[in-house]
Amino acid sequence: MFVDVILPVPLDGSFTYSVPPSAENQVEVGKRVLVPFGRKTYVGVINEKRKDEVGKDLSPEKIKPILQILDPAPILFGSQFQLWRWIADYYMSPIGEVYKAALPSGLKAEDGYKPKTETYIRLTPQFRNEQALHIAFDMLQRAPKQQAAFSAFLDFTADVTRDELLNQGHTLPTLTALVKRGLLETYEQEVGRLNHGGNPHLDRLKPLSPIQQNAYNQILVSFLGKNVTLLHGVTSSGKTEIYIHLIRQALEKKQQVLYLLPEIALTVQIMERLQRVFGDRLGIYHSKYSDAERVEIWQKQLSDHPYDVILGARSAVFLPFRHLGLVIIDEEHESSYKQQDPAPRYHARSVAIMLAQMQKAKVLLGTATPSLETYYNAKTGKYGLVELFQRYKGVELPEIQVVDIKDLQHRKMMNGPFSPLLLCKVREALERGEQAILFQNRRGYAPMIECKQCGWVPHCQHCDVSLTLHRNLNQLTCHYCGNTYQVPTECPNCGCTQLQTRGYGTEKIEAEVHEIFPEARIARMDLDTTRSRQAYERIITDFSAGRTNLLIGTQMISKGLDFDRVSVVGILNADTMLNYPDFRAYEHAFMMMAQVSGRAGRKDKRGLVILQTKSPDLPLIGQVIRNNYTAFYRSQIVERQQFRYPPYYRLVYVYLKHRQDAVVEAAGTEMGTRLRRWFFGRVLGPDKPGISKVKSLSIRKIVLKFEPGLNMAEVRKYLALAQQQMLQDKRYSTLQIYFDIDPL
Repeated sequence: MFVDVILPVPLDGSFTYSVPPSAENQVEVGKRVLVPFGRKTYVGVINEKRKDEVGKDLSPEKIKPILQILDPAPILFGSQFQLWRWIADYYMSPIGEVYKAALPSGLKAEDGYKPKTETYIRLTPQFRNEQALHIAFDMLQRAPKQQAAFSAFLDFTADVTRDELLNQGHTLPTLTALVKRGLLETYEQEVGRLNHGGNPHLDRLKPLSPIQQNAYNQILVSFLGKNVTLLHGVTSSGKTEIYIHLIRQALEKKQQVLYLLPEIALTVQIMERLQRVFGDRLGIYHSKYSDAERVEIWQKQLSDHPYDVILGARSAVFLPFRHLGLVIIDEEHESSYKQQDPAPRYHARSVAIMLAQMQKAKVLLGTATPSLETYYNAKTGKYGLVELFQRYKGVELPEIQVVDIKDLQHRKMMNGPFSPLLLCKVREALERGEQAILFQNRRGYAPMIECKQCGWVPHCQHCDVSLTLHRNLNQLTCHYCGNTYQVPTECPNCGCTQLQTRGYGTEKIEAEVHEIFPEARIARMDLDTTRSRQAYERIITDFSAGRTNLLIGTQMISKGLDFDRVSVVGILNADTMLNYPDFRAYEHAFMMMAQVSGRAGRKDKRGLVILQTKSPDLPLIGQVIRNNYTAFYRSQIVERQQFRYPPYYRLVYVYLKHRQDAVVEAAGTEMGTRLRRWFFGRVLGPDKPGISKVKSLSIRKIVLKFEPGLNMAEVRKYLALAQQQMLQDKRYSTLQIYFDIDPL
């Protein structure tokens, strides 16, 4: 017998191994096996098994045997293999890379996953009767601490953990002495790491308002004819409550539900709402959970009693599902759904739609600001469309006041990042016992430091970027490779000791706000303050409970968080989003500003947004003020068609990387020439991207634009051929070439 095995290595296809006769009855597709590969051993997954048949290019005596079968039952369903193959093919990524992305680390390692155990204490067999217990107490008469601990142990009606006795004030040496005397013995018992949400309480479902009920009914009708439906609902219109009612309906039909969120931070609030209704039928899955927790969730999904509802970030699309009936993709417009590095560079929205198609499930896309591609698909009839343009309980959308900071700076009325109007409105909100949010989409203290005399700016030694100052850590950091540097005391160029900061990051905003509002209880939410699960949970919980009243943050705070007391939101500089060299810049800017604005004025009061910009007359700013998504869409879609961008054309980016700039320059030119032979004028470049060196690798980028109707499977075949031909050239043996399909 032979098996084909997928290995967690960046190579295409699977690898053939022989099966020892003693193991033939244990071999199944989807089980993990330990196999030799080169000089190492790897944990692979059996992709196929066959009897007495080897590939044409293989002779049986050269085939290595598998070393060990690691599972009593398969850890992958057939539908997951089907999804893996689709991802590998569509995103032009080796299936070994898909395997690495899909499985938790504990399922890929040789030593594997270790169950969590706890030390329990019980009586030794010879002391499990009343007469023996009397003897035990006699033995302990001269050891009062041991006697007290033994007595405390007997007060428990069931076996007790060692920690429970230690928590009562008894010491470890005392318990160890009782074990040595032969009175007690310890044993290890496996305990789950998963949170237990308690019993489900479907009676806690809130009734839908008439407008929500109408949207809910429209979604159900849409699902009769469409597999994918877009729910376009303004911020605070009650989309989550509609999701909860749809989940209940799916559970009544014995179906499972996958609920995707773009940002881990969002799971805190949504989890509480879902757990309140669905209790222990809800499982949470994302990268901030420990690997052991993720393994336990994976194994539970394989069991006969899986979670009915999975709430997770993009990696949750890889979990095993037996009866998937509904996929909810909340904030579907978010770029966080796209995996950038490493491969596979997949978009979780597209993968989830494909997963649902394979399992005959329905997909609901929800957002206040749809991506242009999704809205185009809805308007052209590919997807269903349900619209919800009124906030829950009739609360008005926030008032947006635009401040021309260019004019204020010219008139010397604004030195720092805050306009007088913004400071006034924040102060008034805090005095009324309300909350405020300040949005600055840049972390750190300052994006750069500069010599006042000669203009020298410190750059990363490995990347083509300036270094960001993090004053709390007293270091300069590269946000691309993570390298850190000491803050210089003088300019190496001219010796000047006057080094000044340029620009504002969230850390600097926080420092200045502390000076202006010393009485405020301030929190900062960015990548630097939310590195652990507990950190972001604490920030959100404290702000929700009112323990903090002024939140400063990056794009994290724009993503669907629901705070009742926020009356003022300040967008400190809209221009950093607008002046970005990318065809999606206005789309991302509109979404970000609309989403951040939506945090203001939730329950019984209209909120206020202060939008600071140097371009107040820009049409986009007017569209944000009026929350006019339709006008924004119309203006952008015309440009997209005119300049051959999505949704009218498909994009593929080709990246080439090498340590020597001359090598990557030559390779880029040659690759461009090869591609033009097949794709003609659809090829743009090669060019240096905006950041042309990262982690000591020089970069070139080629852009391909493909019109609708082109056979993309054939396109991918030619791209792979061009890649293969390039890498066979000895000059380019260490060249990296990869593809980004449907880039963001």
